[in-house]
Amino acid sequence: MSLRLIKPVTPGVRFSGILTTHGFKREPEKQLITILPKRSGRNNTGRVTVRHQGGRSKRFLRAIDWKRDLREIPGIVTSFEYDPNRTANLVLVNYANGQKRYILMPEGLKLGETVVAGPTADPKPGNALPLSAVPVGMPIHCLELTPGKGAQLLRSAGCLATIQGFEGKMALVKFPSGEVRRIVSSAYATIGQVGNIEWKNIRFGKAGRKRNMGIRPTVRGTAQNPRSHPHGGGEGRSGEGMPPKTPWGKSARGKRTRSKTRYSNKMVVQRRNK
Repeated sequence: MSLRLIKPVTPGVRFSGILTTHGFKREPEKQLITILPKRSGRNNTGRVTVRHQGGRSKRFLRAIDWKRDLREIPGIVTSFEYDPNRTANLVLVNYANGQKRYILMPEGLKLGETVVAGPTADPKPGNALPLSAVPVGMPIHCLELTPGKGAQLLRSAGCLATIQGFEGKMALVKFPSGEVRRIVSSAYATIGQVGNIEWKNIRFGKAGRKRNMGIRPTVRGTAQNPRSHPHGGGEGRSGEGMPPKTPWGKSARGKRTRSKTRYSNKMVVQRRNK
């Protein structure tokens, strides 16, 4: 995929850029989709728990195979697809047992290639292996935290991690942030880097395109009422009047907020880069 700047024939597309999707399948696989309900950032009690969401167009949720539990069964890549719910693109895989499943599209995977999951699989893009079978330095994505639970880490466009080494039954994995963490070596990961690397260079061009994606406007704290934000109030365009805080009163100076007694602290070998 490559970034394409649109010819400025109207004001709305004058500053926009899109990613080309030549060769992509237009309609999703019907047996793998459900309607994604609109929640607009609200929880089960109706309260807003995630701000700046709402107003998006209708979407379908694609069922993605996070667990890769069809072990030692080869599958053929039949199509590439766009997913409106994530930055990464999808790959439709037809397995030898007749099942069809979606996986994230890794960089370098081509139509017609074969992917397989299992400890004996070759370490090439699209194949899923336990960390114990992945060579040191090999890029990985879709990483499990708990074996058998399914991929929870490294799922957005362009993400990759590398294995630094092993400590007994643990693998030392270095993440894009620079953090090095211990992961159980029996946890599965997919080889390669998540595709659609150019996604970060997209220029949306107009506010309406963000609204169609379900992203509502963000208002500065200093422009709000003092009841709505700690930075609000004052005559004219006044300053904050207090140290930077989030709307909920937490410090926004970059102070570490991770609990010192968190159960997974023992898994962190090195904190992320400042």
